[in-house]
Amino acid sequence: MKEFDRLIDIMEKLRAPGGCPWDAQQDHKTLSRYIVEEAYELVEAIQNEDIPHLKEELGDVLLQVVFHATIARQNQEFTIQDVIGALCEKLVYRHPHVFGDVSAETPIEVIRNWEQLKKKERNKENRQSILDGIPEDLPSLLYARKIQSIASRAGFDWQDAGGVIEKIREELDELSLAIQITDNEEIEEEIGDLLFSIVNLSRFHSVDPESALRKTNRKFIKRFHEIEKTAKTNGVSLEDMTLDEMDHIWEQSKDK
Repeated sequence: MKEFDRLIDIMEKLRAPGGCPWDAQQDHKTLSRYIVEEAYELVEAIQNEDIPHLKEELGDVLLQVVFHATIARQNQEFTIQDVIGALCEKLVYRHPHVFGDVSAETPIEVIRNWEQLKKKERNKENRQSILDGIPEDLPSLLYARKIQSIASRAGFDWQDAGGVIEKIREELDELSLAIQITDNEEIEEEIGDLLFSIVNLSRFHSVDPESALRKTNRKFIKRFHEIEKTAKTNGVSLEDMTLDEMDHIWEQSKDK
């Protein structure tokens, strides 16, 4: 593809002598935080249904892939062609119901087949647990969701969401008790247990907890902006407003 070849050429020039000093200085480790940042910005564009922004952020994520592949080629580790080739092989291997003679009529069957295939892949057959291999640097909500999903596929799960709701009530009671006795370590542990149970509930209802919390964050920011705007219009500082006044504006902002 002409555009893709042009992107590779641009990246090579940026890394070459006489190119960009900053780009030339980067390595896999120094770039690692940027792929995380770009992924979050991509998710935000998706959630906002902002198509122009989505296109831009997909480009930024692609840049990170090409950047790492360019560094790898210069280090004689691998090339972008190796990356694409390995991906193609993996996609074909993990979709035998499309490219082979395996049957999978539902998404659940596809996932089960996928998990079985992943167990046979290089460096994975020697894992001591089916939970091994989940990146610990994942955001905690996503990490919890992955743990629960894998355990569920192994049969360790609640029968229905009702059991999870009861568990949430139980964890909330235990948190309340920890607060009453002002045991800070216990409070931290019980908050963790409560969050883990809420993630479990979101899984039962096919809700992405990370996405749900991001939406709530944006909603809070929008409503708090209304408090700030009202304070500015009235010529008062937030510190001079009472909690009742703030709460009144907050409630009104729900209708906007």
